[in-house]
Amino acid sequence: MRLGVNVDHVATVREARQGRQPDPVSAALLCEEAGADQITVHLREDRRHIQDRDVRVLRELVKTQLNLEMAPTDEMVSVALSVRPDTATLVPEKREELTTEGGLDVLGGGDKVATAVRRLREAGVRVSLFVDPNLDQINESLRIGAEAVEIHTGRYADAAGSTERDEELHRIADAAKLAHRVGLEPLAGHGLDYQNVGPIARIPELTELNIGHSIVARALAVGIAEAVREMAALVRFHRAGVPVG
Repeated sequence: MRLGVNVDHVATVREARQGRQPDPVSAALLCEEAGADQITVHLREDRRHIQDRDVRVLRELVKTQLNLEMAPTDEMVSVALSVRPDTATLVPEKREELTTEGGLDVLGGGDKVATAVRRLREAGVRVSLFVDPNLDQINESLRIGAEAVEIHTGRYADAAGSTERDEELHRIADAAKLAHRVGLEPLAGHGLDYQNVGPIARIPELTELNIGHSIVARALAVGIAEAVREMAALVRFHRAGVPVG
């Protein structure tokens, strides 16, 4: 299982003073050295954390894979076509949200999402869609030409108790199974941390987890390289466990 590390929140700290430090690019390179298989950044339309220059420099320096999270808008598609990340992950976006609140509505997205997928794929950019663990959304992602789906794990992470958490876990497992069966690569992310990642890592169809906030938070205590090493070790440990479902 691959581990993608999202360095958005390093940029969040930098933008609090609108200065130069801490540098998300430097953090990303440390993450790679510590075992990250991918660097993920979300270039939001309001540029609240990651900036265009960060994405351009990361494209030059990242040696693993660069995953650009982005809204399916003309502006963001143009940025992606210029930068050419290894993967473009299309996500929903609202100015007032603190973080991404749910999956992309592929079914209700009309031609907007499909057009973004087509333009990116024609340029040779791999396209993933960030979707809720909903089987209809998975099938529609396949229909419009996506190559992967990142299954939203936020409701699992925020579950109030074990019953709700188990229900969400099985929804995620079922979505991953369907995606794998129809030929979409199943990925997962959002809200995962050192306490809740285990059951997700044990879903056999999942091939990649994208984790950011908890790693950056842990880095305040142990440094970002050690935080990545700890998460990578947890993922490897749980991956060898009993499959879910």
